[in-house]
Amino acid sequence: MNRFIAAVTAAVVATSAAYAEGVTEQDLANDQADTSRVLTNGMGRDLQRFSPLDTLNKENVENLVPAWAFSLGGEKQRGQETQPLIYDGVMYITGSYSRVYAIDVKTGKELWQYDARLPEGILPCCDVINRGGAIHGDKFYFGTLDARIVALDLKTGDVVWRKKIADYKAGYSYTAAPLIVNGLVITGNSGGEFGIVGAVEARDAETGDLVWKRPVIEGHMGELNGEPSTMTGTLNATWPGDMWKTGGGATWLGGSYDARTDTLIFGTGNPAPWNSHLRGAGEPTEGNTGDNLYAASRLGIDPATGEIKWHFQTTPREGWDFDGVNEVVAYNDRDGNQRLATADRNGFFYVLDAADGGYVNAVPFVEQISWASGIDDTGRPIFIEDNRPGDPAAAADGKKGETVFAVPGFLGGKNWMPMAFSQRTGNFYVPSNEWGMDIWNEPITYKKGAAYLGSGFTIKPLFEDHIGSLKAIDPDTGEVKWNYKNDAPLWGGVMTTAGGLVFFGTPEGEFIALDDDTGETLWSFQTGSGIVGQPITWEQDGEQFVSVVSGWGGAVPLWGGEVAKKVNYLNQGGMVWTFRLPKQYASK
Repeated sequence: MNRFIAAVTAAVVATSAAYAEGVTEQDLANDQADTSRVLTNGMGRDLQRFSPLDTLNKENVENLVPAWAFSLGGEKQRGQETQPLIYDGVMYITGSYSRVYAIDVKTGKELWQYDARLPEGILPCCDVINRGGAIHGDKFYFGTLDARIVALDLKTGDVVWRKKIADYKAGYSYTAAPLIVNGLVITGNSGGEFGIVGAVEARDAETGDLVWKRPVIEGHMGELNGEPSTMTGTLNATWPGDMWKTGGGATWLGGSYDARTDTLIFGTGNPAPWNSHLRGAGEPTEGNTGDNLYAASRLGIDPATGEIKWHFQTTPREGWDFDGVNEVVAYNDRDGNQRLATADRNGFFYVLDAADGGYVNAVPFVEQISWASGIDDTGRPIFIEDNRPGDPAAAADGKKGETVFAVPGFLGGKNWMPMAFSQRTGNFYVPSNEWGMDIWNEPITYKKGAAYLGSGFTIKPLFEDHIGSLKAIDPDTGEVKWNYKNDAPLWGGVMTTAGGLVFFGTPEGEFIALDDDTGETLWSFQTGSGIVGQPITWEQDGEQFVSVVSGWGGAVPLWGGEVAKKVNYLNQGGMVWTFRLPKQYASK
């Protein structure tokens, strides 16, 4: 009896200790494998967005039904780009205007809500969205539109700490989901249209204290443990004069973590200003390549120190707003090679070596690319020079450079919306858009807090029958296996499952499951508002559940020109939709 009591007591103590410890580094590392919860943005820090669950599959997905719905409420119905997280019976989501909701995952009942008190004068370029949070220990972490990172108590929503990332009055903001590795909360920044300087920062998850900071534009000094560390790149190697001081390169989409090589991988945005002639990129000179490192690039970063291990620049001499921020997914190819994949805004799908970021191959994934004829053996684009917007200084009035029609448009062949990798098929499922733009350059000078573009543009669709295009791409061959065409632009995330399903949503409000082999539509549900969120799935009480947040908005209605007019009838909303497969259908 005494032994029994001792054993029970030990078990209770162990359980209490585990509860007190909360979410651990090991939990985050095993996020994809543990299908009872979703702890990370991307359903795993490699961002594969793949679930090993196959209870829900091609044969029974037609039986997927709503379980509950939750309204984000109020007048703040703007773009909802979040991905839900699930832990200890609670779903955590972020909403527009820097809000957080904790929801009972069984009933859909709100447990608590946090609403950041945003100051007047915030400068988000592309809607007041938020793309999700992170969990570690007993805290929930997320960023705000006034460029802060906030830690909340998981149970109560009370603020544990709040830290400033950068000065919102200078154009900085923050919209990405933080990334947590080895007890560090790792964030980027937003504001590339305001002449800010992109950076990646790591903070102690318990205290919020800054551990290291790595600016991503050459010439800027890094920081480690409160002291200067190393300079990023080499001063003026690829930037003329003092342009690097306001060089852009915002790290606005966050990053991934490749545990195989212990590497953070962050993308960097457009160099500033957009007018490439001002940055020496239009006509490089001897001793200055005009590549404007490390903008429009992918960086491999040491998570302990913030040192740059490697870089790969997808668009050197960038002049079309082809940000390099799109997510980098860590995976193994069919031969077992450790690879990285990214579908760039510039219209090319790249495969890199995971060990050093070295170039493996690249193929176009959208049609009619006009700025480059291809990618050479080193991974560098083969420019079509007469498709670069003209230098306004060469114009008779000095006010407007030559207009060109460039493809893709500045919103990209693929923008922020995350693709997914299927371990079942070995293919990537890439949400893309087929559009181009008239673009021209204009004179511009930097002014703190003011737009710093130096370009004008009008975006236009390429085809009458579709803009959006969800493509299944074989990363080994570059072959497009199938192509799902959508009338309006696609702007939300994709998820794949071992059950052979590809989930995504459309601006028209349809939440859809496709056959991962054929692209055939197997199930759909009308949510009532455009979907720009990111779906997840998990198992609970022996059933498989799927959730997505609906709510139209984001950059398309703000920046889309003719494209925006095409979809201006779409309803805004703000709703979490959760679906379940009833147990009686699980074996069918």
